[in-house]
Amino acid sequence: MNTNNQHFDKAQRKQQTINNIPITSRTKIRRVPQRGNYDRETIYQILDEGLICHTGFIVNGQTFVIPTAYGRINDRLYIHGSPASRLIKTLKEGVEICVTVTLLDGLVLARSAYHHSMNYRSVMAFGIATVVENEAEKLAALQAFTEHIIRDRWQEVRPPNPQELAGTLVLSLPLNEASAKMRSGPPIDDKDDYNLPVWAGELPLSLQTSSPIVDPRLPENIGIPPYVKNYSRGN
Repeated sequence: MNTNNQHFDKAQRKQQTINNIPITSRTKIRRVPQRGNYDRETIYQILDEGLICHTGFIVNGQTFVIPTAYGRINDRLYIHGSPASRLIKTLKEGVEICVTVTLLDGLVLARSAYHHSMNYRSVMAFGIATVVENEAEKLAALQAFTEHIIRDRWQEVRPPNPQELAGTLVLSLPLNEASAKMRSGPPIDDKDDYNLPVWAGELPLSLQTSSPIVDPRLPENIGIPPYVKNYSRGN
């Protein structure tokens, strides 16, 4: 290898280190490690395409996993809710949590029952969420929640009033300890099973919308906005 290639490889490895979230004992993929991914942008893309996260935590020895909406701004994941909810009351005390998001891309049908699988993209993040006290950051997080559900919506709707802001608690989780795991492609059968007269392949799945249903109390002169007509998830 010549000197120029050595410099290129070194620079490439350095860039990969910068782009990757550092691996920890909790985020290291051990089962089928080749499916693991620690690239920051890949992790962010999965989070941005998902709609629901599942947050796991322990209270007095009892484990809970609660589904909730979320939003992301740069390297922080935001969760919000009523201060009276179990999730928010517990997380604001500074407990360790595990947050997961999964996108299902397809069913993988193998020739044997054992090798059936799914194509998916998932993210798992660990850490301690903290209460967002700064009002500007809190408002930005609430905007991120709305835009995460449907882009361009925030600029049309009424923003939260002081009473609504006071009744909503926002928590911030830094994405310093996270990893992705993904599977794609056809089934992987045992060598002898490829001769079986059984159909095998992939059945792609995607999130799709039906026709919008207008609120009965909506004035007739208000049409369906383009971001509703053209709504889709993904890149």
